[in-house]
Amino acid sequence: MKTKVIVLGAGLIGKPLAIDLAADVNFEVAIADKDGNRLEGIENENISKKHTDLGNIPELKKLVSDYDLVVNATPGFMGFKTLKSVVEAGKNCIDIAFYPENAMDLDALCKKNNVMVISDIGVAPGMSNLLSGYAAAQLDEVDRVDIFVGGLPKVRRLPWEYKAVFSPTDVIEEYTRPARLVENGEIVVKEPLTEIETLDFDRVGTLEAFNSDGLRSLLFTIKAKTMREKTLRYPGYANKIKLLADNGFFSTEKIDIHGSQVSPLELTSKLLFKQWKQREDDEDITVMRILVEGKKGTKNLCFTFDLYDEYDPATKTHSMARTTAYTASVAARMMLAKIFFQPGLFVPEMLGKHEVVVDYMLKGLANRNVIYTREVAENQR
Repeated sequence: MKTKVIVLGAGLIGKPLAIDLAADVNFEVAIADKDGNRLEGIENENISKKHTDLGNIPELKKLVSDYDLVVNATPGFMGFKTLKSVVEAGKNCIDIAFYPENAMDLDALCKKNNVMVISDIGVAPGMSNLLSGYAAAQLDEVDRVDIFVGGLPKVRRLPWEYKAVFSPTDVIEEYTRPARLVENGEIVVKEPLTEIETLDFDRVGTLEAFNSDGLRSLLFTIKAKTMREKTLRYPGYANKIKLLADNGFFSTEKIDIHGSQVSPLELTSKLLFKQWKQREDDEDITVMRILVEGKKGTKNLCFTFDLYDEYDPATKTHSMARTTAYTASVAARMMLAKIFFQPGLFVPEMLGKHEVVVDYMLKGLANRNVIYTREVAENQR
């Protein structure tokens, strides 16, 4: 009997995720979305399409009742509510909806309903957490965790040298939300787009990195003296965005324009979304570097993980979709195979403590040509 899996959301991530799962003869796969055009764009006879309003909770619970596993790939604004409904329906879930709420608030409900949820299991958050958790578990004491990550167009075009590889609304949120970091073992808050530094990457060259609020659960699950996540862009980008931010272009306070009330953010978003819109054939890359330093006995060790991934022209799948969707699809297989299965809500760094999980995830991604390199070096101090 086939395992029945349903993907909620047929967007940039949900579509390739469903296609990857449907390639497995052991799965019966469905995908649900309110947007009929998105569903029609999925030309795969092995995927059942459900035209459903996922914001209708009774309808959602009825929909998922017939499935063994649910994948939550809904937009951030409805992600937490959707996940809670799935848990209340008693269904195991892979969750990649990027929402502001704390997923761990649902841990008790998961245990009560005897279901397992793996939350934030994309590329970043996701593999960034899993690999940071793995490295931290190998150390007696963690000195620092640095995560540098970005999705970029392969071809640079002025003025922005950027295309929105995920929701443009979430992109702007990244530039306006205060960034939480760890310094001297304490959580500190800094302005986004600040503390710009440059790093060199093979196959890419020099990129700039700036503060962003991407640590999420890592702030509370890993005890480190220093911890930060920075967004990667082509050099000069941060100052362009900061110029807009510093001069009120992201303000939500409405102003009167010839009798109409419009916020600067609404206008800026409208203009930028058009310029940042990624065409189906636009090639993108995903770059990530994770550095975890600490002590193991008398040794000072540094774990380094690097990712470089490109748009796949054969399947017309963007790199950010590949690196995010395939992480979730491999995690779904891992859960269903009971490589690790336990009632409760788990963020990726919790799973990173288990080497069998890390190996499974890395091998599964490598089979899809999403390749992470890892190196462990001893620092002399």
